Amino acid sequence: MTSTNTFWTGVDALSFDIRVLGPEDYEGIIAIWDRAGLPCKPRGRDSKSEMTRQMAQDPDMFLGCFVDGELVGVIMGSHESRKGWINRLAVVPEHHRKGIAKALIEAIEEKLRGRGLRIIATLIEDHSPESMDLFSEAGYVRHDDIHYYTKRESDDV
Repeated sequence: MTSTNTFWTGVDALSFDIRVLGPEDYEGIIAIWDRAGLPCKPRGRDSKSEMTRQMAQDPDMFLGCFVDGELVGVIMGSHESRKGWINRLAVVPEHHRKGIAKALIEAIEEKLRGRGLRIIATLIEDHSPESMDLFSEAGYVRHDDIHYYTKRESDDV
């Protein structure tokens, strides 16, 4: 699936394509996360084998944004059949504030809604006010009364 989107920034038009990513895009995904400052666990949940498994399980939940054929943004979606989740949204710094992140959010929301999910959520670390602002602008509501707990097999997951 490939969709072409054109967004206007000031007087300049930015044309980009959003498409489903596959295992062949692994190195590009990791490079985007690195350039965007997202933590990565390549020996665990972010290993090529683990991401390939996830892509096979939900093949349309990994989306990438391409400008002139170059991968500049990524987003992952997931769900537990009741609620959809937006994960790992990242855009390289030189393409911030050009509409790419919003377009990726809209694209993954469409995929999640296509599965019948009516609640879509995301988790944002408190040191990322730009991400908080982005999701607020996209219509998401912050819940300060929820506490996030995890139990992990290791530091790599």
